[in-house]
Amino acid sequence: MSKDYTPIARTMEFPPATPQPNVYPLSWVSQTRKLEEVYAAAQRETWDPAKLPWDSFDPSRYRWEEREAIAYWWTILSVFDASAPPVFAHALIKTYEVHEEDPVRRCFFSVTRDEQNHEQMCGLAITRLLEATSPLTHEPRTELGRRLRRNAHWLYYNGGRYWDGYKKAVPKYSLAVLFSSFLMGEIAAATIFHQMAAGCTEPVFKEAFRNIGRDEGRHMAICLSLMERDYPHLAVEDRSIITKQIRAGYLFLSAVLFEPPPQFWDLPEDFIATQREAEAVARKAGFHIPDYEAKKENWRNAMLNLKGVLDRYGIPFPAIPEVGITGEEVRDVDMDEIIPVF
Repeated sequence: MSKDYTPIARTMEFPPATPQPNVYPLSWVSQTRKLEEVYAAAQRETWDPAKLPWDSFDPSRYRWEEREAIAYWWTILSVFDASAPPVFAHALIKTYEVHEEDPVRRCFFSVTRDEQNHEQMCGLAITRLLEATSPLTHEPRTELGRRLRRNAHWLYYNGGRYWDGYKKAVPKYSLAVLFSSFLMGEIAAATIFHQMAAGCTEPVFKEAFRNIGRDEGRHMAICLSLMERDYPHLAVEDRSIITKQIRAGYLFLSAVLFEPPPQFWDLPEDFIATQREAEAVARKAGFHIPDYEAKKENWRNAMLNLKGVLDRYGIPFPAIPEVGITGEEVRDVDMDEIIPVF
């Protein structure tokens, strides 16, 4: 600091306004009671993946092909859940920058914590099944395993493209736009995890799916509460953005909830055939992955549920022809700036 500089604190009683967006000034306004209830539930229902009944889990009772097939499903999930903690951390920071009410900030913190648990669950399952620290460096024991490792590399390559887009998109969009994208993933996630909990025969996985499904249900409640608060006053220009984001979200999230479409996912020709083969092996081993028709029906129902929410606020829903839903045609989705999460 120059010796000739005069501190502004000596020239005025109060400092000038803080340039925004900025995490300061901070306040603790609480206006949305439902979010207080959701946060209290998050506090009660917190769980630790490391404390699941891992003593009952013996990977050696599975053949190596089964181990690699089941680990592959967790690998697909990790493409989404390993990105979720930093994704929601970005959103959490935004809630502070725009001075959201206190329970909104706490709820986004709870989602970030939940997603960290989900990432850890993926890691615990994969490392035990493969006896390796990563599905990318695991030395496959079977021919199917070799093809699955290749699939995993392509999944992570595409996931990296998404992360670059997300970082650019979050500062551009209002939280109201983010909520619709977040809700999309949560509706579908809650469904699939409850189904997998019901059909899985391995106790540690069954309990994990139950916990994750409960978490996703809470995340859905957060998004719905915020949409109910904000969507009656939604800016006109945000409506078309939300329509495009829903279409982009379908394309992105289909990789874990259905099958990856080529509009976003740049994958080898045999990718889906290899994935279907692995799913069949995992199902036979007692690891319940919904089959093609069940996935399609789940996705369709999730989209219809989301459409029901957006219809209430006059937001056009995009056509999702892959699952038989008509709507507004979206042809100019910028897949480099998508914001849906899982």
